[in-house]
Amino acid sequence: MRCTEQRRADWEARYQQGDLHWDKGEPAPGLVDFLAAQPGLQRGSVVVPGCGTGHDVRAWVQAGFAATGLDIAPSAVRLAVARTLAADLEAGFHEVDFLNGTPPQPFDWVFEHTLFCAIDPGDRDAYASAVPRWLRPGGNFLAIHYRNPEQPEGPPFGVSRDEIEARFAGAFELVDAWVPRSFPNRVDRELMFWWRRRD
Repeated sequence: MRCTEQRRADWEARYQQGDLHWDKGEPAPGLVDFLAAQPGLQRGSVVVPGCGTGHDVRAWVQAGFAATGLDIAPSAVRLAVARTLAADLEAGFHEVDFLNGTPPQPFDWVFEHTLFCAIDPGDRDAYASAVPRWLRPGGNFLAIHYRNPEQPEGPPFGVSRDEIEARFAGAFELVDAWVPRSFPNRVDRELMFWWRRRD
């Protein structure tokens, strides 16, 4: 695993250079559809690691959840805070390394769309260990994984369904999995999983 400081420097440089090609200016379509299709979900706390400029965090807030965004890049956190204030919404944003950080409290949900595919594949074991650490027993892990990006040398790095299930099936029970609605350049390249942490 690369050290936290090196990873922070790498991602901060992208934000400083304006290299935000992954930022589509809106929340993940799969998340928008999920929240619309599940109006009866019990509202609670959600943490969004690798939140970038906070589009997905704001979608959770608008759906009635108490949302917290994490990012390793200071500039991402600053942008997320500014855009959330401009939207007259309330959310917490923190500069935290999700892979190694200590949760302030267990969350009801972890949602991710841009972190697992962005980290070096050598960090995936740490990621798989981090998710249940941030969740309460019985909590939910909702994830949109990039299976086969246009540039497989990464980032983003692709992943197979078999690998996803192998990494998370031990700590989680699979509730559902499907191909979500995606941004145009990601159609049929993403898989969405809803897991529930085992007690």
